[in-house]
Amino acid sequence: MQRKIYIFFSIICIAICFSANEIVFANPNDKPPSLEEGYTQVGYISVEEAVKEFENHFKQEVKLPKNKPSIPFTHQFGRFYEDKEHNTNDSLAIKFVNEKVKENNYKIDIRPLKNKMIFKDRVNQKTYKLKNGQKAIYFDHQLFHFLVFENGNWQYMLGIDKRLSKVTPDTLVEIANSIE
Repeated sequence: MQRKIYIFFSIICIAICFSANEIVFANPNDKPPSLEEGYTQVGYISVEEAVKEFENHFKQEVKLPKNKPSIPFTHQFGRFYEDKEHNTNDSLAIKFVNEKVKENNYKIDIRPLKNKMIFKDRVNQKTYKLKNGQKAIYFDHQLFHFLVFENGNWQYMLGIDKRLSKVTPDTLVEIANSIE
């Protein structure tokens, strides 16, 4: 009797295992989206178009840094985000990436001062003084080193991938100082 129960349960287990497995067929012609397609799918466009949308929305000019990190980038993308629900998170995001060297990742986020983000004291936070007299806050986050500062009516946040040790806080300060 026990042997029959054991065989019965074994058959049920085998049947469940085989019925739970599904066969999935992949199309060998399927290719992952290109870098451009991936960024386009999440709303990125050219930097020039995004800046124009941002400026038109706020009806004032935004100045971008003239300098950027001295590492190679293959692509640059921009995205204007309009917070239609709360009207407080409108921002411009600009990304510089390298398709072949993933750590070559640099970004600029800009938002109006009236909706600026407040950064409380963080561990290892440092303060720098910019040539326009404004202070800049440098800190580390999960994946990026950030420099946050104000210029004109805007709050800027420069971010560089943490894996790029040759891009120092002083480099980010030089970039911030290149806004004229």
